[in-house]
Amino acid sequence: MRAALVLLVGVVAVSFASIFIRWAEAPPLVIATYRLVLASLVVAPAALWRNRSEWTKLQRGDLILAAIAGVFLSAHFALWIASLAHTSVVNSVVLVATSPLFVALGSHLLGLDRLTRWMVGGLVLALAGGVAIGGGEGSSALRGNLLALGGALMAAGYLMIGRRIRRRVSLLTYIALVYSIAAGVSLVLVAATQRSLIGYSPNTYLMFVLLALVPQVIGHSAFNWALGYLSAPFVSLTVVGEPIGATLLAALLLGEIPSVVKLLGGALILAGVYLAWRGEWGSRPALSVAKAG
Repeated sequence: MRAALVLLVGVVAVSFASIFIRWAEAPPLVIATYRLVLASLVVAPAALWRNRSEWTKLQRGDLILAAIAGVFLSAHFALWIASLAHTSVVNSVVLVATSPLFVALGSHLLGLDRLTRWMVGGLVLALAGGVAIGGGEGSSALRGNLLALGGALMAAGYLMIGRRIRRRVSLLTYIALVYSIAAGVSLVLVAATQRSLIGYSPNTYLMFVLLALVPQVIGHSAFNWALGYLSAPFVSLTVVGEPIGATLLAALLLGEIPSVVKLLGGALILAGVYLAWRGEWGSRPALSVAKAG
C-alpha cells in the first residue's frame, strides 16, 4: 500500500508537467535543461551528505548504466517537451505514455521481468484507452506526435535501467547520479545548438523551478523509489495515469475540453492499471532490494 500511495503522488505530480511547460516561454531544450539542472541541485547535495559511503562503493557497471540512463532521460525530456510545441497536451501525454509497451517488450525479451496474463491484459486496455484519448485530433501535427513517441521510447530505456540499478543502489544516490548526468548532457546540447539560458520572463523562470520541484523531484523520484519494490512494466503502466491528470488540468487551466471519447479512454486506462495491479501482486516473487533512502 505504501508503494501504491507513492505512485499516486508521482502520477499527480507529473500531470502538472505539461501545464508548466505550456506556460514557460522558452525553447524546449532550454526548458528541459533547467528542469534537470535545478532538480540535480536539489537532490545531489542531499545524496552526497547522507550517502557518502555508498558513493565510494558504486560498481563500475552501475556507473556505466547510470550514465546511459542519464542520456535516455535527457533525450526523453528534449523530445517530449518539443512535442508540446506541435501537438495538443492530450495527444502529447498520451503518446509519451505508450512507454509501457516498450518497457514490457524489452523487459520480457531481456529476462528482467516476466509478463503475466493480467499485465498483458492491462497493457492492452491501457493502450486502447490511450488511443481513444489521443484520437480525433485532425489538426495534430505528425512531427509532434512522432516526437512524443520518441520520448516514450527514451523513457522506456530509462525505466528499464532504473529497475536493474535500484536493486543495489539507494534511491537518493541513484536519482542524484542520473539527474546530474542528464543535466550535463542537456547543457552540452544547449551549447551545441547555441541556445541561451538567460533573458526570459520572471514567470518563465518560475515555471522552470516548478518543473524541477513538482514533476521531477517529487514525481520522478516517486517512480524511481517504486522501482525498488515493483516491476518495471507495472510502474511504467501506472505512469499512464498521467494522461488522465494532464487532460483534467488542461481542461481547467488551458481550456482544452476533452470529448466523451477521451473520457472513455481514461476509464480504459484506469481499468488497465487495475489489471496490472492484480498481475503484480498475484504472482510476483519476493525481491532482493537495496536499501531505500
